[in-house]
Amino acid sequence: MLNETKFKLDKELISYASRLDQDYRLKSISPLLSAKIKDYILRPGKRIRPTLFVLGYLAYSRKPASGLWRSALSIELLHDFMLVHDDIIDKSDLRRGKPAMHKMFNDHFAKSRGIKFNGQDLAIVAGDILYALAMDAFLAIKEKPERKEKALRKFVSAALFTGCGEFIEMVCGAKTIEEISQADIYKIYDLKTAYYTFAYPLSIGATLAGASEDQIKKIFEYGVYLGRAFQIQDDILGMFANEKEIGKSMLSDLQEAKKTLLIWQACRKANGVDRNKIKLILTKKKVTLTDLEVMRQLIKKSGSLDYARRQIRTLSTKALEISASLNIQPKYKKFLAALNQKIL
Repeated sequence: MLNETKFKLDKELISYASRLDQDYRLKSISPLLSAKIKDYILRPGKRIRPTLFVLGYLAYSRKPASGLWRSALSIELLHDFMLVHDDIIDKSDLRRGKPAMHKMFNDHFAKSRGIKFNGQDLAIVAGDILYALAMDAFLAIKEKPERKEKALRKFVSAALFTGCGEFIEMVCGAKTIEEISQADIYKIYDLKTAYYTFAYPLSIGATLAGASEDQIKKIFEYGVYLGRAFQIQDDILGMFANEKEIGKSMLSDLQEAKKTLLIWQACRKANGVDRNKIKLILTKKKVTLTDLEVMRQLIKKSGSLDYARRQIRTLSTKALEISASLNIQPKYKKFLAALNQKIL
């Protein structure tokens, strides 16, 4: 079911991209803008968010409404919008194994002289356009107006809280690792990842299908626990995987000095000498592969990697317990269980 859903979403995305010039006259407005947006949104991805949007709907509806697949793309386009701005903030030139949006524009104007803008400026605008496209795609589903309005409010909340998560994560960057608590880290995980990647896509779909408030609350809670586990797993990959596996620089997270659960726990459990090494790497203006290897060893030595994996198992178990209590067909419970296993 996961592969089938992703296949349909990819097919719908190709169809959507092919109509951008016709529906919005993007190519006649700017061939450059049209080409870069199409390139960006059609890149291979997991499509987790739109998949959960569709799942949340079908789990509480007898059949898919007209426009469901197009509407589900809204959460993928919202994700693209977030990524464009995120890469500017993180100063990352790679996204999904290809140049980030701002890098594409910088490369395009590399030989231009005397211009008073850069690729980052253009990418901010392109990201804003993607947000507008996301809002429009959301409205494609043919459902009861009251359900659409209620679901749209959740969609807007997903965007709002993700922005809040980005903001407080940056503010936490001004604090030392000792000034950060585990509660602070989980708040960022919830706002920046769990809500808009899992909890909101599922609950938006369920809302559109007319699920009860109790069921919507439960499926949202399931998404929060799964999202936390996913983010910890993503932190592990960001620290230990190679560039090909994560689709961005291996130094990205460390260069940003992100206060992840891995690093927080390592600093908390390390001895004085090792703690100072961790703090030194986090304050460096430019980290190296040697710094990355040192940090990897310190995380393992402190027991932080094992601790993070235990947290993943605990959160995953809670998510599965909630999914088992949902009032949905057995095949969708199996779907959630399979998704839980596939992601983690």
